[in-house]
Amino acid sequence: MRNIVIFGAPGSGKGTQSDLLIKKYGFNHISTGDVLRGEMAKGTELGQTARSFIDKGQLIPDSLMIDILASVYDALGTDHKGVIFDGFPRTIPQAEALKEMLAQRGHSVAAMIELDVPEDELMTRLIKRGQESGRSDDNAETIKKRLDVYHSQTAPLIEWYEGEGLRHHIDGLGSLERIFGDICAVVDQL
Repeated sequence: MRNIVIFGAPGSGKGTQSDLLIKKYGFNHISTGDVLRGEMAKGTELGQTARSFIDKGQLIPDSLMIDILASVYDALGTDHKGVIFDGFPRTIPQAEALKEMLAQRGHSVAAMIELDVPEDELMTRLIKRGQESGRSDDNAETIKKRLDVYHSQTAPLIEWYEGEGLRHHIDGLGSLERIFGDICAVVDQL
């Protein structure tokens, strides 16, 4: 079982690369953003709570995210090839909680794959995605807030995963095929 954290700023290509990894390796995919957007679309209590944070460009509280993640992970059963965690963890306490949650199940994170993309390119990608998808959180003001939150709260995870010996840096600027090839080279060694 190869559990992988796909990591990077909003717009770095985590979802796109996750889709390619799923097709090639048969991994499961847990995107906290997709889970939360689904709950918001259904109008659930969780969705309403999540919306109050997301619309302001803020992170969901850790305890809430861990509970959601554990529930989705457990629903996959015990016989799977691995999970790509997309959009989680976003803070060091979340990374520690994920490590503990997986350890309680006899599992672990095999790698953190960091997609590194310059900020001007992130802005361009996210504004384009917002125009194409209609995602309400992909507007210039909210994007700037999300990138500020990423730099202040999420980027410190790079050093944390480096310390765990799990960080794999990938240049996220360039052709989709080259980026995916670099990621596959990491996954194939796990």
